[in-house]
Amino acid sequence: MELTFLGTGTSQGIPIIGSDHPVCRSKDPKDNRLRSSAMISWGTHRYIIDCGPDFRAQMLHHSVSKIDGILFTHEHSDHTAGIDDIRPFYFRQGEIEVYTSKATLASLKRRFDYIFEADNKYPGAPGVSVNEISEDKPFKIGDKWVTPILANHNRIDVLGFRIDNLVYFTDVKYIPKEEFKKLEGVEVLVLNALRIESHHSHLNLDEAVELAQKIGAKQTYFTHISHMLGFHKEVDSQLPSGINLAYDNLKITI
Repeated sequence: MELTFLGTGTSQGIPIIGSDHPVCRSKDPKDNRLRSSAMISWGTHRYIIDCGPDFRAQMLHHSVSKIDGILFTHEHSDHTAGIDDIRPFYFRQGEIEVYTSKATLASLKRRFDYIFEADNKYPGAPGVSVNEISEDKPFKIGDKWVTPILANHNRIDVLGFRIDNLVYFTDVKYIPKEEFKKLEGVEVLVLNALRIESHHSHLNLDEAVELAQKIGAKQTYFTHISHMLGFHKEVDSQLPSGINLAYDNLKITI
């Protein structure tokens, strides 16, 4: 199974529009970050985790011509706003499978009602097949089982996903202790690390390192990174063994 980091940035991406921050002006391509998203692929299967405003550019960059479904971690725009751009896939394939919590589905229906309307659907709108998921019930994608893992993102819940020995989290502030049993034996962990300073709804770098070490995966990659974390090269070189910053277009095999 291969994991591709389609984007590793926070809600504004890096560089931020109009910013003269040194990280935003960096010439290192690893400091350029689209909004966070990932692609899981094995055999003939290809699934997307989160579908943000950079979705179209990400699909074009990786020459993706077919997807089997989209897993949503939560409802925020930097993780959902690209859903209209599934239209080319829908026109070729038919309805696209989406996997979403009840709260995220309600948000999507409010903001993208023309996609989810059952009656009098707008011509040309994409179509989806909705699979409502929750943290207490594994679900199947292709021939693999996914275990949802509940986490907190300040005022809302988010879902992480375990597929085989990969766990993907983003926008986490803390994980309830009862969910840790789902993390046993994980080999590759993806976790958010927003910045150096504390944040009300995201792990900062120290918190992310502490949580990663508690989970104990063989390899951890940090994502959902803001310019305030610092330069990729400098931060990555100072991280403990087995922990690295992810970057856009990084591919790893699990």
